[in-house]
Amino acid sequence: MIRNPGYGHPLRPEYVLTASGRRVAPACAEVVDALARLDFADAGLKKWSIPVLLALADERRFNDLREVLSISPRALTLALKELADAGLVERRVHTGFPPSTSYRATARARPLLRAASQLAF
Repeated sequence: MIRNPGYGHPLRPEYVLTASGRRVAPACAEVVDALARLDFADAGLKKWSIPVLLALADERRFNDLREVLSISPRALTLALKELADAGLVERRVHTGFPPSTSYRATARARPLLRAASQLAF
């Protein structure tokens, strides 16, 4: 986005889309629509929700997610908890020694994954 010079009050600037913004705008609109249909719009637009969900298209363990996303443990934990509470992520505990936990996107998350996969992160 670039500033729209000469419009409005200087303390309340207006913004216009750049060429690259216009290119991804339709995909962004699809993501917002998918989030609204899932009743997950508020939490889904947080910084890590969509990247974590995209990374979970394949089943992954916690540390694998951290490496792929370069995310702090706290931010990943909060994002996974919120996505799991919304029914978009499934947490699996594998028995064995040592026990391990993996995460994957649920079938409910598929429409959102299709829409978000059009975005380039």
